[in-house]
Amino acid sequence: MKFRILLVLLLVALAGNVSAQTGGPNVLDGVYVKEHTIERTPLPYAYLREADVMWSKRIWRIIDLNEKMNLPLKYPLSKQTQDRKSLIDLVMDAVQEGSLTAYTFADDEFTAPVTMKEVESRGGARTDTVKMQRPEPPYDEYDTIIAREFSRDKVIGFRMKEDWFFDKQRSVMEVRIIGIAPLIYAVDQDGNVREGNIKIPLFWIYYPEARKLFANAEVFNRSNDAERRSFDDIFQKRLFASYIYKESNVYDRRIDDYKQGMNALLESERIKTEITNMEHDMWEF
Repeated sequence: MKFRILLVLLLVALAGNVSAQTGGPNVLDGVYVKEHTIERTPLPYAYLREADVMWSKRIWRIIDLNEKMNLPLKYPLSKQTQDRKSLIDLVMDAVQEGSLTAYTFADDEFTAPVTMKEVESRGGARTDTVKMQRPEPPYDEYDTIIAREFSRDKVIGFRMKEDWFFDKQRSVMEVRIIGIAPLIYAVDQDGNVREGNIKIPLFWIYYPEARKLFANAEVFNRSNDAERRSFDDIFQKRLFASYIYKESNVYDRRIDDYKQGMNALLESERIKTEITNMEHDMWEF
Protein backbone atom coordinates (compact mmCIF):
# COMPACT_ATOMS: atom_id res chain seq x y z
CA MET A 1 0.00 0.00 0.00
CA LYS A 2 2.78 2.37 0.93
CA PHE A 3 4.59 1.50 -2.30
CA ARG A 4 1.51 2.42 -4.35
CA ILE A 5 1.17 5.76 -2.58
CA LEU A 6 4.82 6.58 -3.18
CA LEU A 7 4.49 5.59 -6.86
CA VAL A 8 1.44 7.84 -7.31
CA LEU A 9 3.21 10.79 -5.64
CA LEU A 10 6.25 10.26 -7.86
CA LEU A 11 4.14 10.22 -11.02
CA VAL A 12 2.30 13.39 -9.95
CA ALA A 13 5.58 15.20 -9.25
CA LEU A 14 7.04 14.07 -12.57
CA ALA A 15 3.94 15.18 -14.47
CA GLY A 16 4.07 18.59 -12.78
CA ASN A 17 7.74 19.02 -13.67
CA VAL A 18 7.12 18.04 -17.30
CA SER A 19 4.11 20.36 -17.52
CA ALA A 20 6.16 23.25 -16.11
CA GLN A 21 8.87 22.77 -18.74
CA THR A 22 6.61 22.35 -21.76
CA GLY A 23 3.51 24.37 -20.93
CA GLY A 24 1.13 21.43 -21.53
CA PRO A 25 0.11 18.25 -19.68
CA ASN A 26 1.70 14.93 -20.69
CA VAL A 27 3.96 16.63 -23.24
CA LEU A 28 7.75 16.51 -22.99
CA ASP A 29 9.71 18.49 -25.57
CA GLY A 30 12.69 16.13 -25.52
CA VAL A 31 13.72 12.69 -24.32
CA TYR A 32 14.36 13.53 -20.67
CA VAL A 33 13.37 16.06 -18.00
CA LYS A 34 15.99 18.80 -17.64
CA GLU A 35 16.92 19.31 -14.00
CA HIS A 36 20.65 20.01 -13.92
CA THR A 37 20.74 23.70 -14.84
CA ILE A 38 17.49 24.85 -13.24
CA GLU A 39 18.57 23.44 -9.85
CA ARG A 40 22.19 24.59 -10.00
CA THR A 41 23.71 26.78 -7.30
CA PRO A 42 26.62 29.02 -8.32
CA LEU A 43 29.98 28.03 -6.86
CA PRO A 44 30.79 30.45 -4.01
CA TYR A 45 33.87 32.62 -4.31
CA ALA A 46 36.92 31.68 -2.28
CA TYR A 47 37.32 33.71 0.92
CA LEU A 48 39.58 36.70 0.35
CA ARG A 49 41.28 38.93 2.93
CA GLU A 50 42.53 42.40 2.14
CA ALA A 51 45.92 41.45 3.61
CA ASP A 52 46.27 38.64 1.04
CA VAL A 53 45.81 40.87 -2.02
CA MET A 54 49.33 41.67 -3.20
CA TRP A 55 48.26 43.41 -6.42
CA SER A 56 44.99 44.45 -8.04
CA LYS A 57 43.71 46.45 -10.98
CA ARG A 58 40.21 47.50 -12.01
CA ILE A 59 39.32 46.94 -15.66
CA TRP A 60 36.32 47.94 -17.79
CA ARG A 61 35.48 45.90 -20.89
CA ILE A 62 33.00 45.94 -23.77
CA ILE A 63 31.38 42.74 -25.04
CA ASP A 64 30.25 43.21 -28.67
CA LEU A 65 27.24 40.96 -29.36
CA ASN A 66 28.09 40.86 -33.07
CA GLU A 67 31.30 38.96 -32.35
CA LYS A 68 30.94 35.31 -33.37
CA MET A 69 32.03 34.05 -29.96
CA ASN A 70 29.34 36.18 -28.27
CA LEU A 71 26.37 35.04 -30.37
CA PRO A 72 25.12 32.67 -27.61
CA LEU A 73 24.63 35.81 -25.47
CA LYS A 74 22.64 37.56 -28.20
CA TYR A 75 20.27 34.84 -29.37
CA PRO A 76 17.47 33.83 -29.43
CA LEU A 77 15.82 37.10 -30.45
CA SER A 78 12.33 37.94 -29.19
CA LYS A 79 11.98 34.76 -27.10
CA GLN A 80 11.73 32.37 -30.05
CA THR A 81 12.40 29.30 -27.89
CA GLN A 82 11.08 28.17 -24.53
CA ASP A 83 14.18 26.43 -23.18
CA ARG A 84 16.52 29.44 -23.24
CA LYS A 85 16.65 33.24 -23.44
CA SER A 86 19.09 35.83 -24.65
CA LEU A 87 21.08 37.61 -21.96
CA ILE A 88 19.15 40.88 -22.32
CA ASP A 89 15.77 39.07 -22.13
CA LEU A 90 16.89 37.21 -19.02
CA VAL A 91 18.04 40.41 -17.30
CA MET A 92 15.10 42.59 -18.37
CA ASP A 93 12.52 39.97 -17.35
CA ALA A 94 14.17 39.65 -13.92
CA VAL A 95 14.21 43.44 -13.47
CA GLN A 96 10.57 43.66 -14.53
CA GLU A 97 9.42 41.02 -12.05
CA GLY A 98 11.54 42.52 -9.26
CA SER A 99 13.96 39.63 -8.68
CA LEU A 100 16.94 41.68 -9.92
CA THR A 101 17.81 45.31 -9.17
CA ALA A 102 18.66 47.73 -11.97
CA TYR A 103 20.92 50.64 -11.01
CA THR A 104 21.27 54.05 -12.62
CA PHE A 105 23.36 54.56 -15.73
CA ALA A 106 24.74 57.82 -14.32
CA ASP A 107 27.65 55.96 -12.72
CA ASP A 108 28.91 52.40 -12.32
CA GLU A 109 28.94 52.37 -8.52
CA PHE A 110 25.37 51.08 -7.99
CA THR A 111 24.31 54.21 -6.13
CA ALA A 112 20.60 54.42 -6.99
CA PRO A 113 18.06 51.82 -8.18
CA VAL A 114 15.90 52.66 -11.21
CA THR A 115 12.46 51.45 -12.28
CA MET A 116 11.57 49.61 -15.47
CA LYS A 117 9.79 52.75 -16.70
CA GLU A 118 13.03 54.73 -16.31
CA VAL A 119 14.97 52.00 -18.12
CA GLU A 120 12.57 51.97 -21.07
CA SER A 121 12.60 55.76 -21.21
CA ARG A 122 16.39 55.67 -21.39
CA GLY A 123 16.03 53.22 -24.28
CA GLY A 124 13.84 55.58 -26.28
CA ALA A 125 10.32 54.72 -25.09
CA ARG A 126 8.17 57.84 -25.06
CA THR A 127 4.92 59.38 -26.29
CA ASP A 128 4.98 62.27 -28.77
CA THR A 129 2.14 64.59 -29.71
CA VAL A 130 2.12 65.26 -33.45
CA LYS A 131 -0.11 67.60 -35.48
CA MET A 132 -1.94 65.89 -38.34
CA GLN A 133 -4.12 67.31 -41.09
CA ARG A 134 -7.40 65.75 -42.08
CA PRO A 135 -7.51 64.55 -45.74
CA GLU A 136 -10.92 66.09 -46.44
CA PRO A 137 -12.24 69.67 -46.28
CA PRO A 138 -11.94 71.82 -44.29
CA TYR A 139 -8.47 70.19 -43.83
CA ASP A 140 -8.31 71.21 -40.21
CA GLU A 141 -5.44 70.07 -38.00
CA TYR A 142 -5.68 67.82 -34.98
CA ASP A 143 -3.28 66.38 -32.40
CA THR A 144 -2.47 62.68 -32.31
CA ILE A 145 -0.32 60.74 -29.87
CA ILE A 146 2.40 58.45 -31.17
CA ALA A 147 3.81 55.92 -28.71
CA ARG A 148 7.40 54.77 -29.20
CA GLU A 149 8.27 51.53 -27.44
CA PHE A 150 11.66 50.30 -26.31
CA SER A 151 12.90 47.27 -28.23
CA ARG A 152 15.37 44.94 -26.54
CA ASP A 153 16.88 44.26 -29.96
CA LYS A 154 18.50 47.71 -29.69
CA VAL A 155 21.02 46.31 -27.21
CA ILE A 156 24.28 45.89 -29.14
CA GLY A 157 26.65 44.87 -26.34
CA PHE A 158 27.49 44.93 -22.64
CA ARG A 159 29.90 46.82 -20.46
CA MET A 160 31.68 44.86 -17.78
CA LYS A 161 33.39 46.14 -14.66
CA GLU A 162 35.82 43.71 -13.05
CA ASP A 163 38.72 43.48 -10.60
CA TRP A 164 41.88 41.49 -11.29
CA PHE A 165 43.97 40.58 -8.24
CA PHE A 166 46.72 38.25 -7.00
CA ASP A 167 45.87 36.29 -3.86
CA LYS A 168 49.12 35.39 -2.08
CA GLN A 169 47.32 33.02 0.30
CA ARG A 170 46.36 30.71 -2.59
CA SER A 171 49.06 31.96 -5.02
CA VAL A 172 46.61 32.60 -7.85
CA MET A 173 45.68 35.45 -10.16
CA GLU A 174 41.90 35.81 -10.25
CA VAL A 175 39.24 38.07 -11.72
CA ARG A 176 35.84 38.85 -10.26
CA ILE A 177 33.11 40.62 -12.16
CA ILE A 178 31.53 43.51 -10.26
CA GLY A 179 28.85 44.74 -12.64
CA ILE A 180 27.36 44.44 -16.14
CA ALA A 181 25.52 47.08 -18.17
CA PRO A 182 23.58 46.63 -21.46
CA LEU A 183 24.74 49.04 -24.19
CA ILE A 184 22.67 50.86 -26.81
CA TYR A 185 23.48 53.51 -29.40
CA ALA A 186 22.81 57.11 -28.38
CA VAL A 187 20.05 58.62 -30.54
CA ASP A 188 18.74 62.13 -31.22
CA GLN A 189 15.20 63.45 -30.79
CA ASP A 190 14.13 61.88 -34.10
CA GLY A 191 15.39 58.45 -33.08
CA ASN A 192 18.41 58.50 -35.39
CA VAL A 193 21.78 57.17 -34.18
CA ARG A 194 24.10 60.04 -33.32
CA GLU A 195 27.25 60.67 -35.28
CA GLY A 196 30.17 58.54 -34.13
CA ASN A 197 28.00 55.57 -33.04
CA ILE A 198 28.32 56.50 -29.38
CA LYS A 199 27.46 53.62 -27.05
CA ILE A 200 25.70 54.43 -23.77
CA PRO A 201 24.72 52.13 -20.86
CA LEU A 202 21.03 51.38 -20.34
CA PHE A 203 21.44 50.50 -16.64
CA TRP A 204 23.83 48.57 -14.39
CA ILE A 205 23.29 45.31 -12.54
CA TYR A 206 25.37 44.06 -9.61
CA TYR A 207 26.88 40.79 -10.80
CA PRO A 208 27.03 38.93 -7.43
CA GLU A 209 23.28 39.55 -7.10
CA ALA A 210 22.66 38.12 -10.58
CA ARG A 211 24.82 34.98 -10.27
CA LYS A 212 21.98 32.72 -9.10
CA LEU A 213 19.83 33.90 -12.01
CA PHE A 214 22.67 33.37 -14.49
CA ALA A 215 23.52 29.92 -13.09
CA ASN A 216 19.95 28.67 -13.73
CA ALA A 217 19.70 29.86 -17.35
CA GLU A 218 20.97 27.72 -20.24
CA VAL A 219 23.22 29.01 -23.03
CA PHE A 220 23.48 27.31 -26.41
CA ASN A 221 26.42 24.94 -26.87
CA ARG A 222 27.48 24.55 -30.50
CA SER A 223 28.95 21.10 -29.90
CA ASN A 224 26.51 19.32 -27.60
CA ASP A 225 22.90 20.07 -26.64
CA ALA A 226 23.20 17.71 -23.67
CA GLU A 227 26.04 19.78 -22.18
CA ARG A 228 24.71 23.30 -22.34
CA ARG A 229 26.45 25.89 -20.24
CA SER A 230 24.87 28.55 -18.07
CA PHE A 231 25.47 32.30 -18.27
CA ASP A 232 27.46 32.03 -15.06
CA ASP A 233 29.69 29.43 -16.74
CA ILE A 234 30.23 31.77 -19.69
CA PHE A 235 31.40 34.62 -17.47
CA GLN A 236 33.35 32.64 -14.88
CA LYS A 237 35.20 30.58 -17.51
CA ARG A 238 35.78 33.65 -19.70
CA LEU A 239 34.04 32.09 -22.72
CA PHE A 240 33.36 35.42 -24.41
CA ALA A 241 35.19 37.92 -26.60
CA SER A 242 35.80 41.46 -25.36
CA TYR A 243 38.16 44.40 -25.45
CA ILE A 244 39.32 46.75 -22.71
CA TYR A 245 38.17 50.35 -23.00
CA LYS A 246 39.41 51.59 -19.62
CA GLU A 247 41.75 50.72 -16.77
CA SER A 248 42.05 52.41 -13.38
CA ASN A 249 44.26 55.48 -13.79
CA VAL A 250 45.01 58.77 -12.09
CA TYR A 251 43.16 60.78 -14.77
CA ASP A 252 40.06 58.53 -14.70
CA ARG A 253 40.09 58.56 -18.51
CA ARG A 254 39.25 55.95 -21.11
CA ILE A 255 41.57 54.59 -23.76
CA ASP A 256 39.77 56.51 -26.53
CA ASP A 257 40.56 59.75 -24.68
CA TYR A 258 44.23 59.41 -25.60
CA LYS A 259 44.32 56.70 -28.32
CA GLN A 260 42.22 56.28 -31.45
CA GLY A 261 41.66 53.61 -34.07
CA MET A 262 44.26 50.87 -34.27
CA ASN A 263 46.30 52.51 -31.51
CA ALA A 264 43.35 52.10 -29.13
CA LEU A 265 43.18 48.36 -29.89
CA LEU A 266 46.91 48.03 -29.37
CA GLU A 267 46.59 49.82 -26.03
CA SER A 268 43.86 47.38 -25.02
CA GLU A 269 46.14 44.46 -25.88
CA ARG A 270 48.99 46.08 -23.95
CA ILE A 271 46.88 46.17 -20.80
CA LYS A 272 45.93 42.50 -21.24
CA THR A 273 49.59 41.58 -21.68
CA GLU A 274 50.54 43.61 -18.61
CA ILE A 275 48.11 41.60 -16.46
CA THR A 276 49.44 38.31 -17.84
CA ASN A 277 53.04 39.36 -17.25
CA MET A 278 52.20 40.41 -13.70
CA GLU A 279 51.02 36.88 -12.94
CA HIS A 280 54.18 35.42 -14.47
CA ASP A 281 56.36 37.80 -12.48
CA MET A 282 54.76 36.65 -9.26
CA TRP A 283 56.11 33.15 -9.92
CA GLU A 284 59.60 34.23 -11.01
CA PHE A 285 62.41 33.23 -8.68
